[in-house]
Amino acid sequence: MLILCYCPSESSKKSSRCIYFGFWHKFVFMNKTILHIDFDSYFASCEQQFDDSLRGRPIGVTATNGRTCIIAASREAKKLGIKSPTRVWEARQIAPDLITVPAHFEKYWEITQKFLNICKDYSPYVELFSLDEVFIDVTSTENLFGGHLEIVRKIRQRINDEIGEYITVSVGLSHNKLLAKLASGLNKPNGFVEIKPENVEEVYSRAKLTDFCGIGERVKIRLNKIGINTPLQLRSASLDSLIAEFKDVEGHFLKSLGLGQDDREVVPYYIPVDTKSVGRNYCLPQNEYDQRVVLQSVYELSEEVGIKLRRLDKKARTVGLYLGGNNTFHGRKTLTNHIDSGRDIYSLCKLLYDDWGLSDLTKEEAMVRQISVWAGNLEDSNNLTLSLFDQPKSSKIQTTIDQINGRFGDHTIRNGFLTNGPNLKTVPNGYMADRFERQKLVTSF
Repeated sequence: MLILCYCPSESSKKSSRCIYFGFWHKFVFMNKTILHIDFDSYFASCEQQFDDSLRGRPIGVTATNGRTCIIAASREAKKLGIKSPTRVWEARQIAPDLITVPAHFEKYWEITQKFLNICKDYSPYVELFSLDEVFIDVTSTENLFGGHLEIVRKIRQRINDEIGEYITVSVGLSHNKLLAKLASGLNKPNGFVEIKPENVEEVYSRAKLTDFCGIGERVKIRLNKIGINTPLQLRSASLDSLIAEFKDVEGHFLKSLGLGQDDREVVPYYIPVDTKSVGRNYCLPQNEYDQRVVLQSVYELSEEVGIKLRRLDKKARTVGLYLGGNNTFHGRKTLTNHIDSGRDIYSLCKLLYDDWGLSDLTKEEAMVRQISVWAGNLEDSNNLTLSLFDQPKSSKIQTTIDQINGRFGDHTIRNGFLTNGPNLKTVPNGYMADRFERQKLVTSF
């Protein structure tokens, strides 16, 4: 076998590459240049772009389904201390002159489409991570446009010219997706941060644990419990200590975060990605003490998860439920067979609910404010053999209901248990809820 190996000097790391040639093998390694571009206060900035009377004023965007939570705050509102999600009445205590406006998701999607069309002019590797953020791998294209800094400048200028002057982005640059995303959040709004191998520790020294994608308040509290309060402490933490607290998979994940390691590729948004799970979450308008209302909301979310499974031609074997309030309850149930009906999903959620013994708790202990239902261990429906327990008649009824709801709107036909119950009408937010919503956006272009 013929082997050619090129190892660069320390001074040429930026363009480093190792190449091995053989009769049947070729391997290429190259330091990557990955951008993470994140819109600043996206929903609120869009509203201020549409209506110049809102510019310079604190505004809160609310969902169009009657929720009383603010799902996005303008830069002006954030400066006053208003975060999302925040209840409207709480936000008004902070800023009495707060202006609330309903969300217009169709318009946001149109802007996202324009933004994607801009980004793909500079690289074919553009990954839609959420409605308001993308990854772009410009490793092989940056020299065509004068370097990565020039690409950032051009994209910003085109956003100003083609989308609107009131909409800005923060940009992070690094050699992997993890660090690029971390970088974009460190100098908001309208900022730019580059993380190089040689300045990772310096960046970690001024970052917070919750700046990392994958570390929320719950994980932060558990890290604090084992003496990890900063990213630098996470960086030096032993893998064994992390596994002892978080188990194997999550322990390895957190250690990778600490080391700044990430080998994920940037996946172009136009390439279909197999869905691993689907879910729906909802923030109730107020603290809910009525367990019937809580269960009705769980049922509604279960129905929506079922709808999404059937639209994807998927069935699930695992169902999970999360309830957040004064206490947190979360768990999962796994079956031997696969399901796709809201009724079956709810049945598993109800088993979890009963296992937790919420009916035996006081009202304060059992109070619920946030609910999440998800389904995993998915398989293509066409690949599954028909179970002896499957009921063709029930499947036909479900198909008919889906057709009616598809024509006249989701939940036109509802289970009797939901009579006089909440009509949640949840909408995608954050990471667009799941890949189905993301793919729906892409295919609408």
